[in-house]
Amino acid sequence: MFDLQEELKKLPEEPGVYLMHDAKDAIIYVGKAISLKNRVRQYFQKRVRTPKIEKMISQIDHFEYIITDSEVEALVLENNLIKEHRPKYNTMLKDDKTYPFIKATVYEEYPRLIYSREQKRDKCKYFGPFTSPGAAKDTLDLAHKLYKIRTCNRVLPRDIGKDRPCLNYHINQCQAPCQGYISPDEYQKQFKQAIRLIEGDTSDVLPMLQEKMEQAAEDMAFEEAAGYRDLIESVKKMAVRQKVNDFGGVDRDIIAMARSAKEAVIQVFFVREGRLIGRDHFHMDGVEDEAPGDLLQSFVKQFYAGTPFIPRELMLEYEMTDADLISRWLTERRGSKVSLLIPQRGNKERLVELAHKNAELVLSQDMEKIRREEERTTGAMQEISGWLGLSGIRRIESYDISNISGFQSVGSMIVFEQGKPKRSDYRKFRIKTVHGPDDYASMTEMLGRRFRHGLQEKEQMREGDQEIQTGKFDCFPDLIMMDGGAGQVHVAENVLRELGIEIPVCGMVKDDKHRTRGLYFRDQELPITVNGEGFHLMTRIQDEVHRFAIEYHRSLRSKAQVHSVLDDIQGIGPRRRKQLMKHFRSLDAIRAATVEELAAIESMNERAAGSVYRFFHGGEEH
Repeated sequence: MFDLQEELKKLPEEPGVYLMHDAKDAIIYVGKAISLKNRVRQYFQKRVRTPKIEKMISQIDHFEYIITDSEVEALVLENNLIKEHRPKYNTMLKDDKTYPFIKATVYEEYPRLIYSREQKRDKCKYFGPFTSPGAAKDTLDLAHKLYKIRTCNRVLPRDIGKDRPCLNYHINQCQAPCQGYISPDEYQKQFKQAIRLIEGDTSDVLPMLQEKMEQAAEDMAFEEAAGYRDLIESVKKMAVRQKVNDFGGVDRDIIAMARSAKEAVIQVFFVREGRLIGRDHFHMDGVEDEAPGDLLQSFVKQFYAGTPFIPRELMLEYEMTDADLISRWLTERRGSKVSLLIPQRGNKERLVELAHKNAELVLSQDMEKIRREEERTTGAMQEISGWLGLSGIRRIESYDISNISGFQSVGSMIVFEQGKPKRSDYRKFRIKTVHGPDDYASMTEMLGRRFRHGLQEKEQMREGDQEIQTGKFDCFPDLIMMDGGAGQVHVAENVLRELGIEIPVCGMVKDDKHRTRGLYFRDQELPITVNGEGFHLMTRIQDEVHRFAIEYHRSLRSKAQVHSVLDDIQGIGPRRRKQLMKHFRSLDAIRAATVEELAAIESMNERAAGSVYRFFHGGEEH
């Protein structure tokens, strides 16, 4: 039993991370502290707090904590845990975006240019990040076309001449360094020109292309001239995208925000080497009662924990309470000093104001979209909760059985959180103990396995077993929705009762035309509104659990169809089966073969040949 006052006395004064749990063991808040003892105790002392914090505290059942060596380590761990558990009361970055890079393998004798979603600490040189994947791919494609940079993975010069040149050589998109048709020095010259193009220098490219286009037209090679014309247009478009602005020639991100009661939009301008290469916006939820600086701080921690590129400067609209700590953390990640600035006047202040105006514009445009999405997801959950007279429903699980006349029965488990499918928590089950088309028995087996696994994982975590992988079955639902009426509901209730688990179970009841007409809950059928978002969510849950079960069953049937009839013959393994099919080409030819003909195959002997013959001819050998 968790004794709150005793546990508070045991809190250490070291830095670390604390996790608040509710009565269902769900993590509802993750925080960091320079002193766990001082920070965690504050939650349970009488003081004036925001309504959001008061509501969170009322739901805390117990807490745990992890000690770290430093506050920076605590910051990193806090970010990781927030991303993994997405606690209800943390301010969350809703968007999970990554930006592409162009990677130059400069260490190779014949280097390549590669589209990459991550920036590693290796021997390569990286360009970006590009805020548009399309822009990165267009730039890469243009560099390949203009300078004929190789795209293959061959190890050169080791593999020169070992294979024929690829298609790119034949369509004049590569000069075949794999054949030694271009020297390393000449290739390096072209590669350096490609790098200059990626960096935005088009001063030499356009005159060169213009001259080639005019020469091709003069030679009446009009198709070739049209190709140069298209390349000129591509270079001009890229030059516009990479237009140089007076931003001081440094890498910096300009960050501002706009907010409503429940939503905040963060706008980021990305400046690389003095060029404004793009902008993007991000949505934050759980923003109620949060101060602007705290909101911005939550964004900075979560965003820069996930992006591989850290700029030299962050220009921010508001002060952050942990600015020094975050600066140290970002400096460690970048490997050089990262400054956090709050511009007060001049051009930099105007840039932050411009970012703020853009955030306001995005917020106003998205408010209606956000409202519709909330109605479709959390609003639908609330409507279902209202029908059942329940509160606090966040996670719903549903299950289905799929088989054909009892063949290879399988079960599926799907999860919806806050009205959205959480596919990472979906699970598949092969039914092991039930033979024949008995859906109730199959459902009993699947539910028993699901919740026994969950109880075992919870017990292992309580005992501090570091080997246990969390996130498989340990998170229990707030509501189980069975696709059926009283029978399906009672199956689930019986399993839960035997395991000592209390989770409400309802059934989605269908009419004679297989349309959902109501909810079966606590031994009575409840009417529902069939034109509301709650009904539409129920339909999505039903369709999704059927789809997931049927797809799994279909995949198993496909694997079973690969099974050969030869596998059923005693003494015929994979090797003999392969050689029989290679020699005779078909089962009909194998069936028509004599024992002598079968025995003549490599790896076959008279005994194996006799087994094959008897299998096809009912026991007699001729």
